[in-house]
Amino acid sequence: MKKIVALILMLAMILSLGLLTGCDSANQTFMNDFVIPEGGYDGSEVTITFYHTMGSNLRDVLDEYIAEFNKMYPNIHIEHQQVGSYDDVRDKVKTELTVGAQPNIAYCYPDHVALYNLANAVVTLDDLIASEIKVTDALGNESVLGLTQDQIDDFIAGYYNEGKSFGDGKMYTLPLSKSTEVLYYNKTVFAANGWEVPTTWEEMEALCAKIKEKYPDCWPLAYDSESNWFITLLEQYGYDYTTADGDEHFLFNNEGAKELMTMLNSWYWKGYVNTSELYGTYTSGMFTANECYMCIGSSAGATYQVPDQNADGSYPFEVGIATIPQANADDAKVISQGPSLCIFKSDNDQEVIASWLFVKYLTTCVEFQADFSIASGYVPVIKSVATDDVYAEFLADADGGAYIAALSAQVCMAQESAYYTSPAFNGSSAARDAVGNLLVACLCSENLSSEIDSLFESAIANAKK
Repeated sequence: MKKIVALILMLAMILSLGLLTGCDSANQTFMNDFVIPEGGYDGSEVTITFYHTMGSNLRDVLDEYIAEFNKMYPNIHIEHQQVGSYDDVRDKVKTELTVGAQPNIAYCYPDHVALYNLANAVVTLDDLIASEIKVTDALGNESVLGLTQDQIDDFIAGYYNEGKSFGDGKMYTLPLSKSTEVLYYNKTVFAANGWEVPTTWEEMEALCAKIKEKYPDCWPLAYDSESNWFITLLEQYGYDYTTADGDEHFLFNNEGAKELMTMLNSWYWKGYVNTSELYGTYTSGMFTANECYMCIGSSAGATYQVPDQNADGSYPFEVGIATIPQANADDAKVISQGPSLCIFKSDNDQEVIASWLFVKYLTTCVEFQADFSIASGYVPVIKSVATDDVYAEFLADADGGAYIAALSAQVCMAQESAYYTSPAFNGSSAARDAVGNLLVACLCSENLSSEIDSLFESAIANAKK
């Protein structure tokens, strides 16, 4: 019954907008190209609505920079609204699209945009990015409407390229703030035992064996996101996961993926690895309690990896942070996560132009990116933030205790060439859920060799539901 209701709602969303002819089902491209009005922004008074997930501390930062933006564009009024979680934003937008009441701008992940594109709702940014129309703001500053080449080059490439991961080569989003996965390790225990931080999965396996031998009651490694682990391993080893092209999106039922799951199954039964699903909550609890000595989790959650201070203000151990292990340390691959911004179509062209000016401001303003990163724990999306005095001071304080967030940011910025994103299409989030559950099932199987084919087949079937 739930499937029928969901299908009816989806069809209603598409049909209510009358846009079925806007999609080429053969290659899933959408006719969302925005025609820039002659002259670009004409100074019209417009109100722009912006949906996000920001808490009060981040809203304070946003309000400060909206005030700065309004000095340049006093007739562009930004009304922003916190809408629960990322999925809550997606669901609210999806519902509002059925009646044409969507916002102008929203936080988004790639699979959200793929869903919105079923209704031909998201503006492609290519022409806006390339526009050389001159814009003069209220302060007398002249610039181009689009992005300069220097501004494009300033983006961390992996973050920027996420905006064109939809199979048609077009740009649908710009990155706002990002996180990734990093390896947290107990630097104190590592130093006491003379252990080296593993850079490959082979080194990780050998180190886990050493740790287990010396500390048999611990789990050497804990991993927070089973989905990320599966997807990242396939990316690192060059095995197929999904594609945005054609009708058959789910490609992860392959021998390479099965070999990797067989490897992890042996690790689990040797007591080398645990995960958040099996542990019952985020594995930072294991790490801070010395139940494991390595933990792979979000770079944005660094403060949760620090143990409580002792009575004298010292820490039970120092936390180190490194890039996660790789299939090939010379060709690193780490996942790109965190919110991007998309712009929705509007009957008023000036709303689209105004939305673009605001998105451009948030994503290219060095001061905003610096302050937002410090307040959020996410990392900036532009490289030039590293030269900002405030951010440089923040990074200079980095350590494995009170300033762990700065240490996490340092690691993230140092691996800027390693970021990747998976193809985005309607259903890509279902693939993430399916492979996360698949990894857990493979870990726990007591007879994986006889079960692995059926487990993978079931995961494919679940992804298609």
